[in-house]
Amino acid sequence: MVVSMKNIFHSALFLVLCFFSVAGIYILLEADFLAAVQILIYVGAITILMIFAIMLTHKLYSAKIRQSNEQVIPGLIIVGALLIATLVALGNTAWKLSFETPQAQSTVGIGRLLLTRYVLPFEIVSVVLLTALIGAVIIARRE
Repeated sequence: MVVSMKNIFHSALFLVLCFFSVAGIYILLEADFLAAVQILIYVGAITILMIFAIMLTHKLYSAKIRQSNEQVIPGLIIVGALLIATLVALGNTAWKLSFETPQAQSTVGIGRLLLTRYVLPFEIVSVVLLTALIGAVIIARRE
């Protein structure tokens, strides 16, 4: 639906649905931290940024995008070849099943690692992000 919509704003809204679906897959895989990051970063930040950019460009927001392409046949051939290659690769893979139980509460484990073993890189990243934020404010005030 994201690619086939004629209105770019509706495409962005369907992209939000796709991002929530990926977060749901992370929840089913018991990766709650990744699901939370997916929702916060992609749904909360990236999508809002895209919708904000769409709203600022009124010409693209109100324009209807042509949905036809002259290169449909070569595209279908390439997609078919990639599909066959993927199916062959999946068929020839020796899948190994793991019967280990996943670690309970991955968020707690990540938090402990960030505040014990990786405390220096964590603090360096926070200082770099703070510097970027201050630089963005200074650049915005000049204009």
